[in-house]
Amino acid sequence: MAAIGVGGSTAAAGAGAVSAGALEPGSTTAAHRRLKYISLAVLVVQNASLILSIRYARTLPGDRFFATTAVVMAEVLKGLTCLLLLFAQKRGNVKHLVLFLHEAVLVQYVDTLKLAVPSLIYTLQNNLQYVAITNLPAATFQVTYQLKILTTALFSVLMLNRSLSRLQWASLLLLFTGVAIVQAQQAGGSGPRPLDQNPGAGLAAVVASCLSSGFAGVYFEKILKGSSGSVWLRNLQLGLFGTALGLVGLWWAEGTAVASQGFFFGYTPAVWGVVLNQAFGGLLVAVVVKYADNILKGFATSLSIVLSTVASIRLFGFHLDPLFALGAGLVIGAVYLYSLPRGAVKAIASASASGPCLHQQPPGQPPPPQLSSRGDLTTEPFLPKLLTKVKGS
Repeated sequence: MAAIGVGGSTAAAGAGAVSAGALEPGSTTAAHRRLKYISLAVLVVQNASLILSIRYARTLPGDRFFATTAVVMAEVLKGLTCLLLLFAQKRGNVKHLVLFLHEAVLVQYVDTLKLAVPSLIYTLQNNLQYVAITNLPAATFQVTYQLKILTTALFSVLMLNRSLSRLQWASLLLLFTGVAIVQAQQAGGSGPRPLDQNPGAGLAAVVASCLSSGFAGVYFEKILKGSSGSVWLRNLQLGLFGTALGLVGLWWAEGTAVASQGFFFGYTPAVWGVVLNQAFGGLLVAVVVKYADNILKGFATSLSIVLSTVASIRLFGFHLDPLFALGAGLVIGAVYLYSLPRGAVKAIASASASGPCLHQQPPGQPPPPQLSSRGDLTTEPFLPKLLTKVKGS
């Protein structure tokens, strides 16, 4: 994570780390380059580790923990983290923090209530991820979950009036084709399958999760653009709603079992690792993604798919066949093409003497949203003005 410099500035304020003294241009460029590659490493590890850790925790022998309790605990920890960050914003003044929260949460209750919709969807999405990863191999889930790029793009066009280039539309078609091939391989796979694994339920869960991720991410972005609240305030409000809605879901789905066996039944160090990854992973990515451009994030997603596949072969005995490799390759290529900035697309089109001219974004149109592992948008510094982040992994 970036070191905070004088006046609460982060290493992101400028090309390199901000401190009391000025940096030489060469060292600034070198520091910025290092931060980009650190961001790439963090994004790859977080994207892959969450899926692999959930899969590992759900396939361990012995008592199986309740997924609904893990969702609630992640919301609680995330909310507490945001509260601490807001406390740091107020320079440790409890009175100022209480007055700020009273004004932002209670007095401006209309803004608070607007977050009930995305919070409900995110809570549903987090529970669906457990269902999907329980019933699908980690590598298959990782590839199929990239459909969230498609759903986010479609909702951005419908709700935010964004335009996509021809290359981006082609990459979305390529993405859909790759996912379809992977699912065809999964349906026709002849290898051994655990008795409690239902690929149909897993596919339905991951598709529903992608739809909810796309809608909630774009909806939350629309809310953030129309308000002055910091991202940590918005995430605290989401955490409050998420905890309450998660408890309702827990009571509805597994209330009797949790009451008889305990809230933390089946919790192991691996389960706590999953909870911590879910709680802090998205917030951490929101910070480091500031240093990563679209291409770097595309590489991070692609590398995380490769890493998940390799780890699944080693950890879970996943069988890699040519059909899966083809589908995964199409998805990786689609992610990279979609993440290309408009300037790079124009350069590619100009460099090709015989190729068709690609459609460029009309003047005045905002660029596509930059998404993290949870579908988040980041634009602001870390402290004291904090990241504007669209939640949703």
